[in-house]
Amino acid sequence: MTDIVDQATRSRMMSSIKGKNTKPEMAVRRWLHAQGYRYRLHRKDLPGKPDLVLPKYNLVIFVHGCFWHQHPGCHYAYTPASNSEKWKAKLEGNRQRDQVQQQQLLDMGWRVLVIWECGLKHLSQMIEEIAPIINSDTKLLEWPATPPRPSWQFNTGDNSS
Repeated sequence: MTDIVDQATRSRMMSSIKGKNTKPEMAVRRWLHAQGYRYRLHRKDLPGKPDLVLPKYNLVIFVHGCFWHQHPGCHYAYTPASNSEKWKAKLEGNRQRDQVQQQQLLDMGWRVLVIWECGLKHLSQMIEEIAPIINSDTKLLEWPATPPRPSWQFNTGDNSS
């Protein structure tokens, strides 16, 4: 499949994708602040420069995009058809780097919470489930643990449940 824009335009478009202060990150920040949690942003002295650091709870939070960080089982975590070998290497590298950084944080005594972008489409569920996680002793957790079904997926006709 060929690209619909020229290489210079695609390069400009890709370079404009932000790594900080993304919409999902801002949603989590607003919610945490409204709940009374206080945090630091993008601490450079920690591996991976976590999006949020809650020192009082010894917790770091990463807000990951499902595509860029390849959320397992998520329909947003796909590999583009054009230049697929390059994309596979890039996305696998991101995933491996995330694992290394999370292990480094755990070794330093931090707790790690990864909030996936797809879960933020269900904010009411986040409100019920994230606060207990923050106050728990869990060392490494991903939320949502299982990606939600996309709204465009229809029932297959199996009504056994």
